[in-house]
Amino acid sequence: MSGQFFIQLLNPGIGLLFAVAFFLLWLNRRDRYVAYAAGAYTASAIAFLILDVGPALPYELHRIPANIGFLATGALFAAAIIRRYGLPVPWRAMAVTSAVSMAFFLWFLLGSLSIGGRILSISIGAGIIAAMVVRALWPIKKRYVIDRVLFWVAALSALNLIARPIVLMSLGGGFDSYDGFQQSVYWTTVQFTQAMVSITAAISLMVAVAIDQISELRRQVDDDKLSGLLNRRGFEAKAGSALRRYLDDDRPVALMIADLDRFKQINDSYGHAVGDAIIAAFGAHVRAIGPAEMIAGRIGGEEFALLISSAGIETARQFAEAVRIGLAPAAADRIPSTLVPTTSIGLTIGTPGANLSALMHEADQALYEAKRTGRNRVRTFTPISVRQAAGGG
Repeated sequence: MSGQFFIQLLNPGIGLLFAVAFFLLWLNRRDRYVAYAAGAYTASAIAFLILDVGPALPYELHRIPANIGFLATGALFAAAIIRRYGLPVPWRAMAVTSAVSMAFFLWFLLGSLSIGGRILSISIGAGIIAAMVVRALWPIKKRYVIDRVLFWVAALSALNLIARPIVLMSLGGGFDSYDGFQQSVYWTTVQFTQAMVSITAAISLMVAVAIDQISELRRQVDDDKLSGLLNRRGFEAKAGSALRRYLDDDRPVALMIADLDRFKQINDSYGHAVGDAIIAAFGAHVRAIGPAEMIAGRIGGEEFALLISSAGIETARQFAEAVRIGLAPAAADRIPSTLVPTTSIGLTIGTPGANLSALMHEADQALYEAKRTGRNRVRTFTPISVRQAAGGG
């Protein structure tokens, strides 16, 4: 076997290797975007096998399924990246682009014969599909380095697919036959760059899958399933770092602790299922009305903590009242009609140099005052010196 034959096996070998790898990942993590990636590399391997290894058909008809496979590779990989971010996949736009690309390809294959025209038809079509990824990811906040890597892989792929054939064909003057085409600098460049892009794209997406897996495990560790909020560990970790950031930026911040009133009596009288329903309703209610940057957690059996930024005392009190007043309606369809759950809330405002532990202690004192004065109310922490001054002491 010649060295050229082994070179021809490079891209289908890479495609099959990564197709198997992504399929195994999908078996472990049933995310649709991982399945799309497996499909993309399967299509790539089949397309290269048809084109470079399989038997030639009359009128070069074997090039039709091969190039359909190349376009399917681009579309499925674009879908994998876009779907990872929970965005709608532009299937219709990709299908139209692929259909137009194949129409031009067929014209240059069966009508006005032109190898250069066929190259441009498929490369530009695939480049436009890659550009759809760039357009979809452009406005998204890129939290991790891998998010930027995926964006630039798509951008460079689009540029490579669109610009490369135009530049090389203008320098080389086109191709008169497929023998000349396969011996050309262009085809050598395609074989090399496609292998590099395939490896880079696959490794980047695998890293993204690993990061998603770690994030999911972290959420499982930090989240409270019943309330849909953070658990105490998750709240303290996120709220602590957020509080330091807010105070360093001189942004007002408020912390409140809410406690469901007479919760033990509710469990004893109505059963733990009703108590769980109230906890779930509280979590859903807080998520529904809370600001985007709110950090909320269930820090005890029936106790919750909420950290909100850009909130002065009046804004914080209004939010706390909305939480208190809205609990009963939020839980109404989950519990017996004879039961009206209430909550008491203690509120404090962050001051320069404060830490989370100190604020939680202050909010706890305010919560104790709310309980002591009758429950189902909001109380704001007042330092002893201020209380003494107000009392004339």
